[in-house]
Amino acid sequence: MFRHRLSAATVAGALVAISLGQAALAAPAGKARSARPNVLVIVADDLGYADLSAFGGEISTPNLDALAGNGRLLTNFHTAPTCSPTRSMLLSGTDHHLAGIGTMIEAIQPNQIGHDGYEGYLNERSLSLPELLRDAGYHTYMAGKWHLGLTREKGPQARGFEQSFALLQGAGSHFAPVKGKENEYDLVTYRENGKITSIPADFYSTNFYTDKLIGYLQQQKDRKPFFAYAAYTAPHWPLQAPPDYIDRYQGKYDAGYEAVRNARIERQKKLSLIAADFKPSAGIADDLAPRWEQLTPAQQKTEARKMEIYAAMVENLDANIGRLVSELKRSGQYDNTFIFFMSDNGAEAGTGQYQGSKFIDNSDANLGKQLSNVQYGRRWAEAGAAPFRLWKATAAEGGVTTPAIAKLPGQGVQRQALREFVSVQDVLPTVLELAQIRNPGSSYRNREVNPITGVSALPLLTDRATRVRAEDFEFAEELFGSRYVRRGNWKLVWISKPLGTAEWALYDLATDRGETTDVAAANPQIVAELKVGWDRYVARNGVVLPAVPR
Repeated sequence: MFRHRLSAATVAGALVAISLGQAALAAPAGKARSARPNVLVIVADDLGYADLSAFGGEISTPNLDALAGNGRLLTNFHTAPTCSPTRSMLLSGTDHHLAGIGTMIEAIQPNQIGHDGYEGYLNERSLSLPELLRDAGYHTYMAGKWHLGLTREKGPQARGFEQSFALLQGAGSHFAPVKGKENEYDLVTYRENGKITSIPADFYSTNFYTDKLIGYLQQQKDRKPFFAYAAYTAPHWPLQAPPDYIDRYQGKYDAGYEAVRNARIERQKKLSLIAADFKPSAGIADDLAPRWEQLTPAQQKTEARKMEIYAAMVENLDANIGRLVSELKRSGQYDNTFIFFMSDNGAEAGTGQYQGSKFIDNSDANLGKQLSNVQYGRRWAEAGAAPFRLWKATAAEGGVTTPAIAKLPGQGVQRQALREFVSVQDVLPTVLELAQIRNPGSSYRNREVNPITGVSALPLLTDRATRVRAEDFEFAEELFGSRYVRRGNWKLVWISKPLGTAEWALYDLATDRGETTDVAAANPQIVAELKVGWDRYVARNGVVLPAVPR
């Protein structure tokens, strides 16, 4: 969609960016620095836009707040509607339909099987950020969720990671299995450096992945720069958290869905994340999910408990991110590290209670502990996506807009929030520019590859530019049949029933980012032009719409 090659001026700009806070980059006693920056990319799983304190949430996230205080919020950052498509774009810098994850392998339909781009893994035509960095002299480390191929030949070590501990599937229990009471979510695969491995009895996913990544960093003895990828599975369901974290939120959500959502929106206004007159989405109809006042007291208690557990997962995630940052500071690497934090999609709205196994225990007393398996549902997802419409797996803003934070090497003061459109496809070219690595174009390692379609956001992050795309840029996305195409601030979106109308709807995001008013009827020419843009996207990326949209 957008091809971006690094010019001499761009590389010079990268050197300017790297020199930010040059005095702070002088190597302290201990590990010596590389001239090129380290890179730490942190991905949360199903974290909503409004969950973090810095984005208006009430959950305690002091470490991410501190990262934002030394970096920059990205308030217009866009991903795919779900996890593996986003992760394929993050690592390849190109559209997921080209990268091999045209749809999630778990949801592929018969009419999509066999088509290019629907392989279900990061395909051979895709670039891989760890490969590019490794070949340029970086160490490459990963811990957490892979979800880009189930076999050893398609795993992290085959795509450029020197050291990796990976959950190959898209989700699993956050705790270790209870012996003799294994549930379906325990039937997942872990590989370390390509070899099947197991997890310890005291496993908790977020803690363990952090331990692994810190261990890899501490094993490094030379002066080479590193790329570290922390691919957490929290706060993806099943909602499970260490008990002491859950206890911190007891009673915090007794006021219910709407009160929490409204409070978040008010904080977003006070933080100037949205305008004072921003019109948020009104939410879905009552027949699609009951409102708080329609629940019985017993139901309200259970629903509040789910959100307490979710908040505990997020605070624990924040604490582990703090551990990573502390390790960088301990080793003298923090000031020379580009840190990028993001969620892989909007808030998860699943309503499953998962009683299928005889070992599942979703009693109120056991929620959040081993053997429990619940999601938090549509109304809490509306609070998570505030102020936007809908959630994960949809093309609405609540499904594809996520919280993101960037801290440049040497940066120690907060910069004004970046409101310009940025895509997850832009992360790879941004890192390449920082690392002074040439864009390989359409050929790499003697094979034809998909060119990078993202653009470097470094000029935005360094305030050298106010935009990196044309004002009337064209961008599109599709998953499960839910789709959109936008030109500048015009967004044409199609969402199946009952969440949508199963027809194209048009929104002016400049005045209505909450997607409250369909203006298609008043703008037939714009609708017609955007439909042509959608057809271009389909042809360019080999999109195969599912026979039965979700």
